[in-house]
Amino acid sequence: MKKDLPENLVQDIGIAVVLESDSPQGQSWNVYLINLKDRDLETVLISSKGYGRKDGVDVKTSILRHAIGSIPAKATARVEAIDEQVFGLTNEYLLSFYIDGQIFDKKYIFVPESIVESNMVRIPLLNKPGVLIL
Repeated sequence: MKKDLPENLVQDIGIAVVLESDSPQGQSWNVYLINLKDRDLETVLISSKGYGRKDGVDVKTSILRHAIGSIPAKATARVEAIDEQVFGLTNEYLLSFYIDGQIFDKKYIFVPESIVESNMVRIPLLNKPGVLIL
């Protein structure tokens, strides 16, 4: 089935874990889809999950599925909130969308402990600090 899909290359589209606010009470983080293309994305679907080992025990988070709809060119869409407690796990996002009736998909993986200040950049279109995978 997957072998029947065309191998369309996904470029200029990223997933970012963004620091929304930093206060004495804690930090607030969200995951965004970043569309840097000059084309709209249609029927955008994203699934997310976390997995790995924490304190010597295998851990899996629930699989979350998000139907985003359409995203205009040069725009962003908030996907979900993310808790700092899962930054020590592998966080995986599977993106699927259409452009002109052609399906595209790509897997984005944040490896354990990659969502740290030393990996943060200014996220395009949002102008906020975060970790971006293109």
